[in-house]
Amino acid sequence: MNQHIRFVESWAEKIKENKIDWKTIHTEFINSQFQKSEEFIKRLSKEKDGIDKIIKLYNIKNIKGYHDLLKKND
Repeated sequence: MNQHIRFVESWAEKIKENKIDWKTIHTEFINSQFQKSEEFIKRLSKEKDGIDKIIKLYNIKNIKGYHDLLKKND
C-alpha cells in the first residue's frame, strides 16, 4: 500500500478515535508556514542583492505587482 494512503488512513482514524479539533491544528500549521515564509523573505530582502534573489527564487515576472519589493529596490 502507498505510504501516503497509509498516512491519510491513520490520520482519519486518529480523528475518529480522539475527536481532536483537526481544523484548528491544520489552520495553525498552515498559518505557521506562511509566517515562516514571510520571515524568510524579510531576512533575505535585507541581504546584499536580496531583492534580486527573491525575484529569481519566485520567478517574478511582473515586478510592478509587488509594491513592497519595489519600495526596497529603489
